[in-house]
Amino acid sequence: MKTNTLLKQIRQEHASAFTHSGKFHADDVFSAALLLYLNPEITITRGNKVPEDFEGIVFDIGRGQYDHHQKDSRIRKNGVAYAALGLLWEALGAEILGEELAQKFDEAFVQPLDNNDNTGEKNELAALIGNFNPTWDASGSNDEAFFQAVSVAGMILENKFERYLGNERADRRVEEILEAHESALQSGEKTENEAKILILPEFVPCQKRLSETEIAFVIFPSNRGGYCIQPQKKEYSLNYKCSFPSEWLGLENEELQKETGLVSAGFCHKGGFLLTTGTLEDAVKACEISLAEYREEPVLVNFGGGAAADELLGKLPGLQTARIIHMDYAELPELELQGIYGEVVMEKQEWKAFVKTQIKQILKYKPEAVYVADHMFEGYPVVHALRKKHIPVLTMVEKDGQKLLVRIPSGS
Repeated sequence: MKTNTLLKQIRQEHASAFTHSGKFHADDVFSAALLLYLNPEITITRGNKVPEDFEGIVFDIGRGQYDHHQKDSRIRKNGVAYAALGLLWEALGAEILGEELAQKFDEAFVQPLDNNDNTGEKNELAALIGNFNPTWDASGSNDEAFFQAVSVAGMILENKFERYLGNERADRRVEEILEAHESALQSGEKTENEAKILILPEFVPCQKRLSETEIAFVIFPSNRGGYCIQPQKKEYSLNYKCSFPSEWLGLENEELQKETGLVSAGFCHKGGFLLTTGTLEDAVKACEISLAEYREEPVLVNFGGGAAADELLGKLPGLQTARIIHMDYAELPELELQGIYGEVVMEKQEWKAFVKTQIKQILKYKPEAVYVADHMFEGYPVVHALRKKHIPVLTMVEKDGQKLLVRIPSGS
């Protein structure tokens, strides 16, 4: 097994590290927190210049292996440049999370911070850490503020690592449960009516994985006693595969028991994402009743498009019966013109409210997907807002002379 020399250096007795002084950023703060996570006893020193006789780990200064300020600093294959945190994580991440999870953590957590440090692109976590810097007119060293920020960053890292490892354990457990569920169906131990109902022996995060399956309801023991039922969403959708009857929503105890006919029914959230019962038998019955009564009424929104888009929307796999709602673009807001150039006469908050109103009108239909016609000014803000809410957005493209609907990938 290859020895990680950096990790060995970090964990040695009397280990030390050096980084730059002055204003700090999320990059050097999280780099320091990472070193302290691996060795809480490591000594981290800050300064304007690396001492000539310094023999410890140097990061974010000095133009060395864990600095990124030199002209030939490294760039990932996807185009995101490394900062100090990314360089350290590249060497250390697999030791903490394993190679596969370390790569996912790099993409989701490290790269946005690296990108912020290298380009100034907005990042809420980086802004939060940056706010630990003393005010412009504060006197004295800011080392104390730096280590306060490092302490917070350390808690964030520790929590994130536990979350990633916990999710990995959950993924393995869910696969075991699904395998047992499928085996019970194949052997006849469970009936065909129970195929869409998954009973968990304990709560396990599984919504993302189950969106890829036919399972519509999950039942698991409640930490308050009894059982909880959660409907499962379709893949790439805001909507459930099956919903509780609308008459149940918002009811509890005697009212819910009377409406459902289930003597141990306890509570049904008005949002429809949770129902509780006292017994497992009633939990299963609640799912069976819901599956029997549910009638799907899928909706697609055609935002700014015409008949050509309607024709394609009517051919979407599994959505041929969907109702298509037409929504026109909002009227062009008032413009301040200078010749052929124009700017919207709105303050930032007014513009946000303008876009939010359009999104609210779309979301009230709970669409399976939204087609957005290719008008940049009207369409882009809506597409951006819908993607942030993980709602499938479709656009029209032409390939080999054929018009197609394509879903804009997540993260676009």
